[in-house]
Amino acid sequence: MLAVLLIAFPLLMTLMLFINKDGSSKRVVFVATVVEVIIAALALYFFNTGNSAQINFDVPWIPNLGIHFNIGIDGISMILVLLTTVTFPLIILTTFKHTYKNSFYALAMLMQTGLLGVFMAKDAFLFYVFYELALIPIYFICANWGGTHRIKVTLKFFIYTMAGSLFMLIAIIYLYLKTPLPHNFNIQNLYHLTLSATEQSWLFWAFFVAFAIKMPIFPFHTWQPDTYTESPAAGTMLLAGIMLKMGIYGLIRLVLPIVPLGVQQWQTLAITLCIIGIVYASIIAFKQNDLKTLIAYSSIAHVGLMGAGLFSLTLSGLQGTMIQMFNHGINVVALFALIDYIEWQTKTRAIDQLGGIANVAKRFSVFFMIVMLGSVGLPLTNGFVGEFMLLFGVYHYSAWAAAFAGLTIILASVYMLNLYRHVFLGESNELTANFEEPNTQESIVYYVSVVLIVVIGIMPGLLLNLSEPAVQSILNIINK
Repeated sequence: MLAVLLIAFPLLMTLMLFINKDGSSKRVVFVATVVEVIIAALALYFFNTGNSAQINFDVPWIPNLGIHFNIGIDGISMILVLLTTVTFPLIILTTFKHTYKNSFYALAMLMQTGLLGVFMAKDAFLFYVFYELALIPIYFICANWGGTHRIKVTLKFFIYTMAGSLFMLIAIIYLYLKTPLPHNFNIQNLYHLTLSATEQSWLFWAFFVAFAIKMPIFPFHTWQPDTYTESPAAGTMLLAGIMLKMGIYGLIRLVLPIVPLGVQQWQTLAITLCIIGIVYASIIAFKQNDLKTLIAYSSIAHVGLMGAGLFSLTLSGLQGTMIQMFNHGINVVALFALIDYIEWQTKTRAIDQLGGIANVAKRFSVFFMIVMLGSVGLPLTNGFVGEFMLLFGVYHYSAWAAAFAGLTIILASVYMLNLYRHVFLGESNELTANFEEPNTQESIVYYVSVVLIVVIGIMPGLLLNLSEPAVQSILNIINK
């Protein structure tokens, strides 16, 4: 029942917010997202105690087509449910200093419904429905509240993702027709289909294109930097912090166990594309003067490392991907929240126009430093654990691949420290001389982020122990 409640509660909030069009309901929405955190915590408790009845739900939806409303939580989805529910109240808090209509918050809650549905769907058709549902609200959020070029940029994003999803739908229908009569979309049943190497190769690309666009992986990334830059800050956090994880999750949940021969056939190419993305995005990040664009390219590099670790097909690589999905979500949401605050205070995101913030806002500068160090993977921060495991997994595949993938740590350290030097150090100027420390609401976002960065860095087993049994079962299917 908790699985249903996780999806039904934000959907109910969406309907209420669309009906009530008067005024702003940001505080009500914040309380609602906190309630979602409590529900997720209860789901975690029942998951740890083995009470599957509370975290699984299955009823026929369209019986004639074998479609079920089948949702549930295992170790893989648990981490992403926690990421979604934990980051949402933080994102909502960052909007308090802005003026948004109820429709904005209604769309945000609808997006939470779609995201949680994707991470909990156990029926492939239901997975596709939630996958598409999550796209609709973020499109309108970016198109209505984005920057000057928002319409052109969001249209490109929409076309890219819709085109990729079409390939995924074709693959899902093909798999459905390969199931024994009566046909069904149950994902677990799809794991046991007998598919030829040729079939698996084609299916791999149908799924890979859809998920590579969503992540994104080079060369499917071209929509991302402009979309992140033009979107409102909250929209960017939703895209980078949570939505891109749908692509990684789809690879783990659908691609690896359903088409293992296709994965092995195209493994080298997939890892190569991921590593090219790491180096390419890192080099481009050096040249960026816009804070949001720099972090957007940094995100491509981090996702590239996750993709390379995933396709290494090792326990370390997959476990590293799982924990790094959570870590990246926390870190990138915090980074974009900090950048949003800088822009709100100074009216600019241009690095060359800033400087000396540490002279007038020491607490804020410390927040940024800790989040930045977590992002570049300093030992005892959350980023270090994930990056170490990912590189270890890639090393098992190829030492040369690991050497190039490891450049992400070096390059990220250089451009992030360079960013900090230009923005926070040196002399204050007209834009930064009156920079104020964040208020209590803003500080909550930063304090929670910093605590998670440190706690996970010291005790990564809190997440790794959740996902390991489910990850191991995926590997067993691949290696059988």
